[in-house]
Amino acid sequence: MALTTWALGPALRLCATGPACSWEMLHVAGAGVCGCCGALRPRYKRLVDNIFPEDPEDGLVKTNMEKLTFYALSAPEKLDRIGAYLSERLIRDVSRHRYGYVCIAMEALDQLLMACHCQSINLFVESFLKMVAKLLESEKPNLQILGTNSFVKFANIEEDTPSYHRSYDFFVSRFSEMCHSSHDDMDIRTKIRMSGIKGLQGVVRKTVNDELQANIWDPQHMDKIVPSLLFNLQHVEETESRSPSPLQATEKEKESPTELAERCLRELLGRAAYGNIKNAIKPVLIHLDNHSLWEPKIFATCCFRIIMYSIQPQHSHLVIQQLLGHLDANSKSAATVRAGIVEVLSEAAVIAASGSVGPTVLEVFNTLLRQLRLSIDYALTGSYDCAAGVSTKIIKEHEERMFQEAVIKTIGSFASTLPTYQQSEVMVFIMNKVPLPSSQQSIEAGKAG
Repeated sequence: MALTTWALGPALRLCATGPACSWEMLHVAGAGVCGCCGALRPRYKRLVDNIFPEDPEDGLVKTNMEKLTFYALSAPEKLDRIGAYLSERLIRDVSRHRYGYVCIAMEALDQLLMACHCQSINLFVESFLKMVAKLLESEKPNLQILGTNSFVKFANIEEDTPSYHRSYDFFVSRFSEMCHSSHDDMDIRTKIRMSGIKGLQGVVRKTVNDELQANIWDPQHMDKIVPSLLFNLQHVEETESRSPSPLQATEKEKESPTELAERCLRELLGRAAYGNIKNAIKPVLIHLDNHSLWEPKIFATCCFRIIMYSIQPQHSHLVIQQLLGHLDANSKSAATVRAGIVEVLSEAAVIAASGSVGPTVLEVFNTLLRQLRLSIDYALTGSYDCAAGVSTKIIKEHEERMFQEAVIKTIGSFASTLPTYQQSEVMVFIMNKVPLPSSQQSIEAGKAG
């Protein structure tokens, strides 16, 4: 009778044994159902779960990872679900501070990205970028660096299909913020800044040549990227007191944020087309203004030396025009600031190839001569506002004289880059601009003499 009851199933067993044994029956049946859930789970979830070991220190289960990769290649339509499930697991592990599993999930994502190049990769990339953003939002430096390294690997992948709706605004903002890290620990601060620079470099590489991606040359992006790179060029960390071996010194210098920022800036400017030069140079001028870097002029000269050597030679005259416009905008600034801009102009003219002044040759000399005349008026009137005759700033005559000498030197630098026939035209133009004393003024000057 007992065997018959067990064979008939839980329903007959409940009737035969009565309500007293119902809780035991439900417990046994529930255990059986739970044991079957693993087999009923989708295959992609089981494959994803199998790549995680019981102990995260054991690392990614390589054999199971190979099975997951093969499944993704065989069924590319499942890639988006694999990415979504991995994203779900990673977010849960981050919230539970299970960072070992977080590293395993990112390693699996990197391998899947490297292996899969199909039409369904866009949906998978969305999950990937979501997970990278989650790591970058973390306060843990190690997670920020981990997310950056994965993004850099992704940036170096050439996708087979275009993406129309992908946005990198968050990554530009976050990487720029990392470039300005002020962490108390100098080593961690250096690592975070370097990760930020690498991230910006990855964004540029991913978007600069793809017309369907977000336009990285827009002012909203350039105003974040360029100052972040200049900040790391400007702030050179003090070397440690101990003297390392030559091999260690070379490695340390190679991995410094300054060197990495310069390399990234050169790459960015080298990719700039004719219409993008203005948006790339304007943040440089604003950064030098905001941090008062024209007066020592060392850093400003270094920046524009990098710019002139990095951009395409046929675009050199655009940089010259930007500097001339900036000089006009600062016509009432201190003489030391104007002198710094003019000396940078002189350096840029020397570096640039012949004809770098561009089509507006006379306009360049007209601007410099106008600045020279303004400086002379400032020195004579003692005021930046000649009409009012009242100045809120103290004008130092010797500083104005230094500025005038710098302008004359720059005029010579520009003229030396021109062919001989244009040099004679420029000479005539300058002579026509120089005010000559009238005969009456000469007689009165002779009587006074």
